[in-house]
Amino acid sequence: MDFTLNEEQLAFQEAARAFAQGEMAPLAAKWDEEKIFPTDVIAKAGELGFCGMYCPEDVGGMGLSRLDTAIILEELAAGCTSTAAFISIHNMATWMMSTWGTDAIKNEWCGDLTMGQKLASYCLTEPGAGSDAASLRTTAQKEGDEYVINGGKMFISGAGSTDVLVLMARTGGQEDGARGISAFVVPANLDGIHYGKNEDKMGWNSQPTRAISFENVRIPVQNLLGSEGEGFKIAMKGLDGGRINIATCSIGAAQACINHTQAYMHERKQFGKSIASFQALQFKLADMVTELVAARQMIRLAASKLDANDADKTTYCAMAKRFATDVGFEVCNNAIQLHGGYGYIKEYPIERYMRDARVHQILEGTNEVMRMITARRVLEEGATDVIR
Repeated sequence: MDFTLNEEQLAFQEAARAFAQGEMAPLAAKWDEEKIFPTDVIAKAGELGFCGMYCPEDVGGMGLSRLDTAIILEELAAGCTSTAAFISIHNMATWMMSTWGTDAIKNEWCGDLTMGQKLASYCLTEPGAGSDAASLRTTAQKEGDEYVINGGKMFISGAGSTDVLVLMARTGGQEDGARGISAFVVPANLDGIHYGKNEDKMGWNSQPTRAISFENVRIPVQNLLGSEGEGFKIAMKGLDGGRINIATCSIGAAQACINHTQAYMHERKQFGKSIASFQALQFKLADMVTELVAARQMIRLAASKLDANDADKTTYCAMAKRFATDVGFEVCNNAIQLHGGYGYIKEYPIERYMRDARVHQILEGTNEVMRMITARRVLEEGATDVIR
């Protein structure tokens, strides 16, 4: 078992780090303060392949493993966590289209999406269907060679500024639960689509978040992803990777905080010496690094399970998401403590990393739901001999 990154992975890491530090980090505070969605920078990321990392090469993607993707996303998140998180969501939606879309859909959309010339949003959550996603009520009724969509979504990243929506809607009855949900590709500018205000959020300010309403929106039947009734399965398969992605964004934020904190501890002097010489603070930094390394390796284990299509991949992804997003937030929070009052002001980037990382414990399935997924599997007979 070798934990060392190979030459190709190191090259990906170096390229992503250079891009993050050159194109993202210098402007991240401005994007946060002014709520700027940096589509131009995302397009530059697309030129490097970062908008279609695990999409197949035949549609313009890089065809990378989920492990390689995690290595790249961590570096991007250290530059701007909020923007990297949107890039991760865009990758997930684009992968769904490239995996389950018709040839017509792939030809129309995937080339521009993988290059970052066009952007995608993922539409699952509704006002009454958050953790209980199978209870969603947005409908898609088939009429001849079209589907007619009615309903609403909320907390949609990029909404109002993206070009296409990957939408989960009900083609069956409410009593059908998850089996009655299908997935669709919906151009974002169709008649009958209305966007709410850009939500005023604690973090993630470099990407807009809006509600979307659908009023008799018509799309051709070829915009169905997979088969009718397959949408919830598609959504959950997407979320296995999405959970690794968002967990990785937490790790990137936490690593950036540790880098800033290590430098600050050598610079800051109290009682006649640098605070790096105080053992209590040394121990806190040591614990932060230890927990971060553990979280990073757990993500990479889960990514490897997903790449291998392991039977328990969903459980490992859930565990990694829960653990890494909790650790990531706590590392950012502790970095603020080690910076003292300076950590609380916006002159230093620590408070922004913490604000951006906090939502990761909620989205892509709350961490309480991650515990439910894990516990359900662990309580099965023989599971404790397998989940290790």
